[in-house]
Amino acid sequence: MRLSDIDQLFTPAAVAVFGASDSEGSIGGMVFRNLLAGGFKGQCYAINPKYQEVAGESCYSALSALDRQIDLALIATPAECVPAILDQCGGYGVKVAVVHSAGFGEHGERGAALQEKMVEAARRNRIRVLGPNCLGVMRPQHGLNASVGQDPPRRGNVALVSQSGAICTAMIDWSERRKVGFSAVVSLGAAADVDFGDILDYLALDTQTQCILLYVEGVRHARHFMSGLRAAARLKPVIVVKAGRHPAGTRAIKSHTGGFVGSSDVFRAVTERAGVVQVSELDQLFAAAQVFGARRRLAGDRIAIVTNGGGPGVLAADRTVELGLTLAQFSDSTRQTLEKALPGYWSHGNPVDIIGDAPPERYRLALDACLADPEVDGVLCILAPLVLGDPVATAEQVIQAAKLSRKPVLACWMGGNRVAEAQELLAEHDVPQFESPEAAVEAFSFLATYHHNQKLLMQSPAPLSYEDPPDVEGARLIIEGVMAEGRKILGTVEAKAILAAFRIPTMQAVVTRTPNEALMAAQALGFPVVMKINSPDLEHKSDVDGVKLNIDDAQSVRRTFTEILDRARRLRPDARLEGITVEHMASTRAARELMVGVTRDKIFGPVISFGAGGTKVEVLEDRALGLPPLNAFIIQTMIDNTRIVRLMGAFQHMPPMNRVALAKILQRVSEMVCELPEIIGMDINPLIGNDKEVIAVDARIQVDYRPPQQPTYGHMSIHPYPSHLIEHVQLPDGRDLVIRPIRPEDAEMEQEFVRGLSEQTKYFRFMQAIKELTPEMLVRFTQIDYDREMALIGVIEQEGKDVEVGVARYMSRPGGEACEFALVVSDHWRNLGIGARLMRSLMQNARSRGFRVMDGEVLTANNRMLALVKSLGFRIESDPQDVAIKLVTKVL
Repeated sequence: MRLSDIDQLFTPAAVAVFGASDSEGSIGGMVFRNLLAGGFKGQCYAINPKYQEVAGESCYSALSALDRQIDLALIATPAECVPAILDQCGGYGVKVAVVHSAGFGEHGERGAALQEKMVEAARRNRIRVLGPNCLGVMRPQHGLNASVGQDPPRRGNVALVSQSGAICTAMIDWSERRKVGFSAVVSLGAAADVDFGDILDYLALDTQTQCILLYVEGVRHARHFMSGLRAAARLKPVIVVKAGRHPAGTRAIKSHTGGFVGSSDVFRAVTERAGVVQVSELDQLFAAAQVFGARRRLAGDRIAIVTNGGGPGVLAADRTVELGLTLAQFSDSTRQTLEKALPGYWSHGNPVDIIGDAPPERYRLALDACLADPEVDGVLCILAPLVLGDPVATAEQVIQAAKLSRKPVLACWMGGNRVAEAQELLAEHDVPQFESPEAAVEAFSFLATYHHNQKLLMQSPAPLSYEDPPDVEGARLIIEGVMAEGRKILGTVEAKAILAAFRIPTMQAVVTRTPNEALMAAQALGFPVVMKINSPDLEHKSDVDGVKLNIDDAQSVRRTFTEILDRARRLRPDARLEGITVEHMASTRAARELMVGVTRDKIFGPVISFGAGGTKVEVLEDRALGLPPLNAFIIQTMIDNTRIVRLMGAFQHMPPMNRVALAKILQRVSEMVCELPEIIGMDINPLIGNDKEVIAVDARIQVDYRPPQQPTYGHMSIHPYPSHLIEHVQLPDGRDLVIRPIRPEDAEMEQEFVRGLSEQTKYFRFMQAIKELTPEMLVRFTQIDYDREMALIGVIEQEGKDVEVGVARYMSRPGGEACEFALVVSDHWRNLGIGARLMRSLMQNARSRGFRVMDGEVLTANNRMLALVKSLGFRIESDPQDVAIKLVTKVL
């Protein structure tokens, strides 16, 4: 695969600064001087027709006067000049530009129009643009300071990507005393073109970056953002701080960058599903960078606390419980080891209080014992500067213990001057150090959150479970009928029909328009009954006291019918009233009132919520959110994240609730959301559950027309596992071949497939000599987003085991019209047409996804591949830059 289209943003050989100047306060002058002062090894040129010299260097009137190849253009001119400069750059082959200039989308309608002109010029000239209104980019390892910031950061392995230039400069300043170094710093500004997704794609494969920090104000392209975020999080820790969590902050963001802002709790669900860690403060961002920079991972959330003071240990234990972490329970052998190593008056539990007179050796013994315990996932070591303590010598012991263990070790050396030297020592040796026990435990929780969210990232649910398939077309016909009548809210009976089509148990509802019809319905359904107002204009029936329960005789039915309608007419004269629905009263034996909802976030699309139900749902605010598609693991995580889960077990002589039935309903709701993009809102409330069953008692569904030309599952921010692409093919020798999209759990099979290839086949595929896939390559090859990329594998069953015999994959190119392919077939399974079959399926999928061109690179010596692509209609040309490579292209 070729280099990223923004590669030259980070590794340019030649840079031109448009607007470079010696004028006081000139942005272009600051950028040019920063380039010169940063130790940039490439060439940098000043472009400004007003000057012949800037900062002692020659200044050129235009690129035509320079007459040299430029990789990166830095533009700091008045905003109205930027489109013409991009046209100039396009004529000289510049591929990437940074626009520092302000005065675009953040400055009202005129600025927005100018920004659109800038974007059009960039697309016309095939230039990727970072900005506008951005600080720029820094790459310390290359001496590149292509920014307005004056002080470049120290070198390191942490990348920072921010929508705020001010946040970048502040964090660089703060990082100095925390000994945090950067591999890259990128200020996105208004992100009119290059956005989070593009930068994350690059950093995911950047060998200099081990950890990524994001400051996010708003997201424009949800699918691109999610794809980049998940791709990066599969390979390295990503930590996010989200601004605009409250209305006041949201208003400030809109005025600051003109960015789009989604719901804060939805964004939390997004980060969890993407396998990243979200923090709420900038200090926590650095804390997370410290613990992840130490390159230790957790296998759980069990923490051991070693301290020389009871008070700090108690504070740490309290914070552990508050954050939902687990205080480790030591094994018998660990307890025996501690009993032998510690004074008789130690705490005999966790926290391990080794007493205030503890010398460094006692710390080491306790720390080693805890780290060796399989019931411990990580250790927090706390030191208070007591008279008999030796902070530096103790730090040295902790450093040695940490180096010998794969488990994370965190330190909290409390105090100021007396522990300053020890704190410096810990930081220099990558032992995360914190100034308070609570902050240290919070940092440990980030590791635990990462471990949990990585499990969510690994999930690749299909849109349908294929267990008792739903009647999707029947449900769609109901919705189309409602919209054909000019309505967007389904009536109770219509909503329950949709639920029934997806096999969700409901209470049968009969619409009645007279008291006598209501009576006949009650007699047919059986007493007691429930009577509800039927109106598409009432979001909550309780607003007009429109629900009456436990009606158990004929006279009450007719009287209640009249009372409900009269009250509704009085309280909501504007509402359309379409009679009364009558239902059999659901059993309240051992019942819990639950709620399942669907909302359409303006950025991330459909979101499913679950929590406590009934009339107090808004007051209780007990809900967990999940992005569809869901599967059993995600559903159980959602349920466990609610408070009402505590009431689902046995209590007060009530048997435990049927969680299996509840999980099936959530799975069915996920299927509805995936298959019916017309649904933009839904409430199943209450959902009554007991030990036997879970039944939808009431439902409200809101629909709207789907946008024209929207692709399948285009309404979702996470593409489901495309199970509809599974094919069963018989090979010429009679064997059955299954062609299907790759899954994360195929990693071991994919590795075995590559190991089994001949050396020549490996070289033809990867264009380099390899023995097997690296862990990073394996993740990238098996955990894909099915949106911008696809991998179809051919699988044959041998001796009861699935064996991979071939794989074809594509990845989209910038612009979305072209994709690059790769294909390899096992040496043992040649001459059976497997490669051609995989490629035809791959091309068909690419065509259906809207790609117009498929291209690739094939080694000139790979005659077998060249013959195959020729038979498939690819055009074959020599690479003008490398005679050993053929460029192959097909219009789909």
